[in-house]
Amino acid sequence: MELKISSRSQDDLAVVTVGGEIDLYTAPRLRDELIAALDEGARRLVIDMSSTEFCDSTGISVLLSAMKRSRDKGGDLELVAPKPAVMKVLEVTGLHEVFVIHPDTDALPVAAGTGTAS
Repeated sequence: MELKISSRSQDDLAVVTVGGEIDLYTAPRLRDELIAALDEGARRLVIDMSSTEFCDSTGISVLLSAMKRSRDKGGDLELVAPKPAVMKVLEVTGLHEVFVIHPDTDALPVAAGTGTAS
C-alpha cells in the first residue's frame, strides 16, 4: 500500500494528513514532509492519522524525531485519530503516554494556507 501525505499550514501550525502505511520504505517521505513543515516555520505539528492503516517502528521513530524537533522550537506534535492498529503500537511501546493523542478528527484545527499533496 502506498503512502499519501498532504499538508496545510498557517502561521506556526502545520496539519499533515497521512494515509496508507508508514513503514521502512515510506517513512522517509513522511520524515521529509515533517522536516519541511518545521523548516517553513511550523512549531506545532498536528498529524491526522485517521487514514493510516499501519505504522511500524520506523514510522514511530520519524514521529518521535519530529516531536523532538518541534519541541526544540517551542512547539509540539499531536496525533489525531489513530486507527486501532496504530494505537496498539503506541500502547505496546508506552508512547501513548509520550504523544498528545486526540481520539477523533474533531480535534483537527482549521488551517488555511496552501496545501501540498504527494
